[in-house]
Amino acid sequence: MASTVSGATDTSPKAVRVVDESVTKKVALAALVGTALEWYDFFLFTTAAALVFNAQFFVSQDPFVAAMGSFATLAVGFVARPIGGFIFGALGDKVGRKKILMVTIVGIGIVTGLIGLLPNYMTIGLAAPILLVALRIVQGLAVGGEWSGAVIIAVENAPVEKRARYAALPQIGSPIGTILSSGGFFGMLFLVGQSNFDAWGWRIPFIAAIPLLAISLWIRSRLSESSEFEALMESGETEHAPIRGVLKNSWRQILVGMCSALLGIGGFYLITSFVVFYGTKVLKLPSELLLLGTLLAAALEIGALIWAGRLGEKFGASKVILWGGVASAAIAVPVFLAIDSRNPVLVVLGMMIGVAVLSIPYAVSGTALTALFATKVRYTGVAITSNTAGVISGFVPLIATALVAANNSFWPGAIILLVVSALTALSGLFLPALSIEEEGMKH
Repeated sequence: MASTVSGATDTSPKAVRVVDESVTKKVALAALVGTALEWYDFFLFTTAAALVFNAQFFVSQDPFVAAMGSFATLAVGFVARPIGGFIFGALGDKVGRKKILMVTIVGIGIVTGLIGLLPNYMTIGLAAPILLVALRIVQGLAVGGEWSGAVIIAVENAPVEKRARYAALPQIGSPIGTILSSGGFFGMLFLVGQSNFDAWGWRIPFIAAIPLLAISLWIRSRLSESSEFEALMESGETEHAPIRGVLKNSWRQILVGMCSALLGIGGFYLITSFVVFYGTKVLKLPSELLLLGTLLAAALEIGALIWAGRLGEKFGASKVILWGGVASAAIAVPVFLAIDSRNPVLVVLGMMIGVAVLSIPYAVSGTALTALFATKVRYTGVAITSNTAGVISGFVPLIATALVAANNSFWPGAIILLVVSALTALSGLFLPALSIEEEGMKH
């Protein structure tokens, strides 16, 4: 049943749905594979921004200036994401979730392969960073429609009472992507050494995105369209102007949803991308140690996401977001103290604990966001909300780097994590009142 909440009235057809969980599992797996490739490609860029792009594409005598240019390029991709969210979100609400997900995954994979083939600054001069930025923008546009569509199609094919469980599966694509990307860089460092890695070895993981794309396309081609969207199509009740409808009627949902997603996106980039830069350039720690920390943190994150998804199913997404944000705020300073200790064991433990805790609200963010918007505008609403949060998150490493350059201390990172955690925790208080009520759904 649907109830009227501020801007979240669902007037979509509510015929009784018979859900075949074998289909639900296949859809969730296909969504997971796609998001794994998405985050593999995107995290390759974030890790490379911290390790090599500053030397390959942004040449400067000052390492902080080079890093700022590299992280600015990282941020540009996030700025492009909401534009992609507007474009692909609206199309997803008009022509279907599956069709758009096929388009976005192709865009992400091809761009990543091209980055691996891009000549550096020493070869073609200023054209190198310009082309890198252009490719990053295209990648950001495609990513803007990918995650939201994957989570939505998983949720809309799942039993209402188990949505939190199945919505957590596409989230696992994030740590899998991290493991594959960091593992690719770590493996290349081990195989070819630092000098060869800096010269050409970093390109191999990017080029590997092409065969991974072929596998993802084969799996995703077998994806079932959302049953809820099919019902809209059959009844002729799809939304002709989803962007206008969402911005006019659901701005509260967008604001609260942004805050709920902020920690899982921005906090993650802080603990991974920024910490890799801070550890190598300020603390003078070896790259291998920071990449190992990222790998182990991602492995632990998989368990945290599954566990938190079950918590969301049992207690409701808003409670998990609230208390996950509180827990992340509590560990913000200890995590950065551990990293700042330069002790290899404490550095790795700090990264692992930080990522695991901030992943608790991230696990249920898909459930929370999809519940904020009616079916006919859901793709648009979730895409705009998650990608606007992504814009803010994309500037987190840049802001942290600038503040560290000013005082050469870990405190900016800890304070940023504390603030982001508090905003996410607060959103958990407002989510239930803004969400659509459905029988069997716990908010």
